Amino acid sequence: MREQEYRVPRAHGPKVAVIGGGHGLSNMLRGLKQYTENISAIVTVADDGGGSGMLRQDLGMPPPGDIRSCMEALANTEPVMRELLHYRFTEGSLAGQSFGNLFLAALNGISPSFDAAVRRMSQVLAITGRVLPVTTADVQLEAEFENGATVVGESKIFYCKKQEDCRIRQVRLIPSRPKALPEAVSAIADADMIVLGPGSLYTSIIPNLLVDGIVKAIRESDALKVYVCNVMTQEGETEGYTVSDHIAAIFAHSAQGLFRLCLTNSSPIPKAVAARYAEEGAERIRCDKSACAALGVEVVERPVATVESGFVRHSSAALARELILLHAERSVRIAGARFRPREDSYQMEEQK
Repeated sequence: MREQEYRVPRAHGPKVAVIGGGHGLSNMLRGLKQYTENISAIVTVADDGGGSGMLRQDLGMPPPGDIRSCMEALANTEPVMRELLHYRFTEGSLAGQSFGNLFLAALNGISPSFDAAVRRMSQVLAITGRVLPVTTADVQLEAEFENGATVVGESKIFYCKKQEDCRIRQVRLIPSRPKALPEAVSAIADADMIVLGPGSLYTSIIPNLLVDGIVKAIRESDALKVYVCNVMTQEGETEGYTVSDHIAAIFAHSAQGLFRLCLTNSSPIPKAVAARYAEEGAERIRCDKSACAALGVEVVERPVATVESGFVRHSSAALARELILLHAERSVRIAGARFRPREDSYQMEEQK
């Protein structure tokens, strides 16, 4: 299968439910929309820092930042609109605030609910697929560390971990077990492939799994379930973690065997870049396959990383290609899909 090319119109591409938040999720979405229109991005709403935190505090709305980033990634708009959504004010009381966040906040003000505001903005931006807040409840994230210390607030976890100098034992939502958005549960149930990550382990991925109904929907689904592990450890969150440590943390917060496939990076990291990360206590995540296998998870290593402006990131194009290839290899072939020998790639057939 890896030697062949799988061609299918985007409209008939697999139904993919992606779960997470932050830069990693939006970056992956940019690649996935080249292969399928059937994308549901289920996004955390636990953020309380930066511009999102200010709007949350001032207006009493869920944090818009991660959701806005996902909509930008899936948007099909003119260049001027894309530039406008990315624009951040530089002066006055709005300094640092993004226009995209304010746009969503305004729509929230004239809509009956936050999820309705997200739908309206999605229509304005003509996005591919849909973006769904995992819940509309007003939630805070609490972290408990191995020494017993606790802190409330997603934005405070980094600093508290540095201060306590020990691992995070668990994270919780306050209030606990908020109800999932029904559309999010339905998207998971309807998916052909469910993707967790990439993104911050404790602040972008796990918070979604603490929402009532999400883990149950994943467990009951027959879809291909893939966890995309980060390339590097994250300062203030996962220093010293291996791939199996990430998997074990997810299982501890959800259910054993929630997924059985983990996609990791095999691309080399330039020595100079690795050295700069080491200065901040971060390193390439070690892939301990035997420990992963003991957890019931198969690790698939693929070249999915790149370096952008000195930072190691997932390549949106490479990651999307590998995920779609995994779906094609591991799932039932789509009726009418055409295969023919070629180099290792999966390409979209142009719609007639």
